[in-house]
This record gives sequence, structure tokens and C-alpha cells, in this order.
Amino acid sequence: MKLEQIVHVSRHEISLIKALVASLIDENREPTDDEVKLLRKEKRSVDMAMFGRMLASSPEFNVEAACQVSHALGVSAVTVESDFFTAVDDLNNKEEDAGSGHMGEQGFASALFYTYICISRDLLVKNLDGNEELAKRAIAAFTETALTVSPTGKQNSFASRAYATYALAEIGQKQPRSLAAAFFQPVRDSDQIATAITRLKQQRASFDNVYGNCADDYIELNVLENKGKKEDLLAFVSQ
Repeated sequence: MKLEQIVHVSRHEISLIKALVASLIDENREPTDDEVKLLRKEKRSVDMAMFGRMLASSPEFNVEAACQVSHALGVSAVTVESDFFTAVDDLNNKEEDAGSGHMGEQGFASALFYTYICISRDLLVKNLDGNEELAKRAIAAFTETALTVSPTGKQNSFASRAYATYALAEIGQKQPRSLAAAFFQPVRDSDQIATAITRLKQQRASFDNVYGNCADDYIELNVLENKGKKEDLLAFVSQ
């Protein structure tokens, strides 16, 4: 089996590949054309069920993603700054070069971010071959990760560990919608978190007033006001 693109491969498919390789070694032969067709529609991994798989050459094995994730959006104006750094060579005897051992520059910025995640629970269950319990665990684990885990890149340099200050989870059958429109104008208030939360709530209320309620039910987590519990939110999204 040869693929010209990067794709998700499930553990089940990996086990089939290993079994075929072992068989070919024992029998000292090349695989047949049918034997190398190891991709499967059944027994998908959770990451494949959530984020999909696209094979241009074998569309019959494509998986439609059940999860959509927006890019994080800074709610205020952001200034990119520069971190100029040097490294000292302790073994430099300065006979040839008295300069630093290394110099570098890294751009960085700081912002309050809004991100939007949409999960089709029905599609996720379908992608997991009807396994409702696994779908619930996947949604809960993914939501907890979104609330508590930051990207790992450059953590040793910036220690940008952050938990979500505010989260709004909704459940419904209607066409979903992001609340990014709340930040078409950047937040300029000195209390950015409180203002951003207020804008989100106002945008949600305005959408519901014009289009009707988008969600059948919702729950909030608000660290600023010390309201809500992570466990309650996870139970809500995985029901």
C-alpha cells in the first residue's frame, strides 16, 4: 500500500498492515493487489471520526469530519513584538571571536482569544459505527482539552499556559452559528474579558431575536464571575 498524501490511519488498519507484513516475510513473497487494499470503513479511530479523512485516489474510504474548529481570533487589536536574545559560549577564550555564541529574534504577541467549535453528534456516532458511549467520551475529552490545554509550541520560552475564562456550550438541531461577529470591532475597553463576554452574550441574544433560538439548551462556565463547573459542562456536552 502506497499513499502520496498524509492521512489518518486507524489502529485497526495498522494491525492489518503489520499482519500482512509478517505473512509476507514468512512466505517470502510480494503482496497481491487485493492484499494491499487495507483501508477500511469500519472500526475507525476517534480522531478520524472527529476530524475526517480525505483520499483523492480512493474516495470510497473518505470520512466526513464530525468536528469543525475555527482559528483562534484575538478580540482586541494585537501588536506583534520582538524578543531579541543571545547565547553566551562559556568555552569561548576570545582569541578569535569575542562575540556571542548565538543571536536570534522571535516575534510574539499576546491577546484574549475567541474560538468556536462545532460537533455533529449524530455524524460522530455514525463515524464510530454507532458506538454512542465512545462518542460521549470523545466529546467530553475533546471539550476538556479545549478548555484546559494550550498549544505546546514555544512553551519553554513563553509559558503561555491558560485555561478558558468563559465557555458557552449549546445543544440543538438547527443550523449552527459562530459568535465571531461580536468582534467585528475590536474590544478597546480596559477590562477586555468582561467586555468580550458581554459582547458574546449580546450577539447571541441578537441572533436569537432575529432568527429564533438556535439552541434547545445551553450551559455557561464563567471564571470571572466564579460561576459554573467544568464537570457540569462536560456532562452537558456528552449527554
